[in-house]
Order: sequence, then structure tokens, then C-alpha cells
Amino acid sequence: MYKKRIALIIEANFVVCKTNIMCKNLEEKKRREDQLIQFLTNKKYRLKRHAVMITLFILAIFNTTPEYTEPTETISRIIAIVLFLVLIYINMYFLVPKLLFENHYKRYGLCVIGLIIISNITNYIGQYIYTIDVRLEPEKEHINFLPFSLVIFIIISASAAIKLFQQWMLDTQIINELERSKALVELDQLKNQINPHFLFNMLNNANVLTKKDPEKASQVLMRLSDLLRYQLYDSSRDNVLLTSDIRFLEDFLNLEKVRRDNFSFLISKEGDLNGVQVPPLLFISFVENAVKHNNDSSNSSFINLYFNIENNILIFKCENSVPSVKAIQKTGGIGLANIKRRLELLFPITHHLDIDENNGLFCVTLTIKL
Repeated sequence: MYKKRIALIIEANFVVCKTNIMCKNLEEKKRREDQLIQFLTNKKYRLKRHAVMITLFILAIFNTTPEYTEPTETISRIIAIVLFLVLIYINMYFLVPKLLFENHYKRYGLCVIGLIIISNITNYIGQYIYTIDVRLEPEKEHINFLPFSLVIFIIISASAAIKLFQQWMLDTQIINELERSKALVELDQLKNQINPHFLFNMLNNANVLTKKDPEKASQVLMRLSDLLRYQLYDSSRDNVLLTSDIRFLEDFLNLEKVRRDNFSFLISKEGDLNGVQVPPLLFISFVENAVKHNNDSSNSSFINLYFNIENNILIFKCENSVPSVKAIQKTGGIGLANIKRRLELLFPITHHLDIDENNGLFCVTLTIKL
């Protein structure tokens, strides 16, 4: 027993360290992604987004090689900045929303071609105004339309990509919200399934005892009323105290002990459990499953529950004896399938569930980052 206890502590520490590292990495990554998404999509950051874009654009234009003498060079760069910004904002706030988002691809393509032509005409007029006398290198008087057209095309494509990326993130947020709402509805349905499932099992047990031992049947019904009171008033909440849920499990196992003479159980608690909150009825499916599958008429059976809180990590372990002769498995159980789905919805990336059977011992280990 001592060696087993040491092995459990070592295993728990290993799981805690591994889960802490994984959760910290995931939380840091999610925090950075949320900050980026908020900056790129939230309306309150719109002025900052435009300020950053315009600043980068100005720096890029003023870091190019000069072609004219001053002050003509500065004037030409200012005109280029204004031209490029006009193209960007026309594309981002008119062409992309009105044409590209509405699936008018041909019209959008024609408008882009028109913008490139208009930009080349504007550039040509500007080059004509800047006489040969103000050029730094007079031999470059010939105007090549292809490089300038390529620059305009890149600018329009980049601004369209920004708008498309921004719209994609907004759509993703909406989809995530819808999926989250759907998950909450499904979670409520799964949680509500626990009550009739649990009640069915207990009433079935009481029905069997009324024929064999009416006095025990009466005790079962009295304890059952206490359990149902907990379910009625506490299971409707999002979270309950871990100590309350453990007390509920203890009442449930005491109820099973009344029904079975050769049954024993142990509940071990380590760490500071005070004030820790968990979703209601989170562990009952594991315990019900253990009770259901360790019923041995010829030998004594047991269930051991371990609760450990360490570094904001909850480790729950449920061990139960396995009968020497296993009963035929019946289909249609919802217990483990229910709790697995609940864990996926409640703790999608912060839980680890391990189920193992070895040497006549069935063991479930659940680790949750609180």
C-alpha cells in the first residue's frame, strides 16, 4: 500500500508538471492571438490601425532613392503617398465590400484595371510636369509603365488581402460564438441526462430491495431523497464547491454500502480543497460506472477515490475492483460517453483522461487545470 501511494504521488507530480507547461504555453499563445485579433478587428483600434499603416507607408516612400532635386522630390513623394493612400482606401472601403464580398468578381477586376490605368495617367502627368531640369539623372527621362503598374497592383492586392483577412477573422469569431452557444446547449442537455440516469439506477436498486429487505429499501429511499435534494438545488448551477460534490459522492457510496454487504469504499483528499469549484456532478458518472462493474457476489469489492489539488491542478483518481467473472456487457449506457463529451466541452485543452485496467483493478485518472 505504501509503495502504491508513492507511485501515485510520483505520477501525480509528473502529470502536474506536464499539464502546467502545456497550459502555460497554450494560454500565452491564446493571449497573443487574442490581442492580434482585437487589434485587427475591433473598431476601437481603427484609428491606431490606420496610423500604423500610414506611418509605415510614409517611411517606405521616404526611404526610396531620390529622383529629383529638392523641393520637387519631397512634393513628388507627398503626391505619391496621397495617390497610394487614395487607391488603398477606395479599394478597402468601396471595391472590396461592394464588389468582392458580393461576388462581383468581373466588375472588381475591371475596376482594378481602371485604377491601374488612372494611376499611370496621373503618374505620366506628374512626370511631364517635372521637367528635365529638376531630375538628378537626365538620362532617365523615358517612362516605363510596367514597373509602376506592378507597384499599383501589389498595393491594391495587399489592401484587398488585409480586408479579406479582417473579414475572415470576424467571420471566425461569429462562427466560434455560434459553436460556443451550441456547445453550451449541448452541455446543458448532457448534464440534464445525468439526473434521470442516476435516478433510474437508484429506483431500480430500491425496487430490488423492497422484495429482499424492506428495511434496507427504506434506508435507500431516505438517502436517495438527500441525494436528489443536492441534484435539485445544486446541479442547476454552473459550478459547485468541490467539497460538496465529494460529499455527494460519499452519500452515494454509503447508499451503495447499504445495498451491498460485501462492499467498501475509501475517499482520500489531499491539498487545499477549500473554495475550489468544479462543474456539478462531474465525477458521479465515473463512480456510477465503478459501482456498476465491480459488483461481485462471491468476493468483496471496493472503490477508492483520490482527490488531490496541487499548483491549481485537480487530480481525480477512481479505482475499483474487477469481479473474477465479468457480467455480459449491455449496450445503451450513457455514463462514460456522457462525461467524456462534457469534459471536451468544459475543458477542451486543459484536461487529460486516462482509463486503464490491469491486474484486476480498473483505474480512471482525470487531470484538470482549474
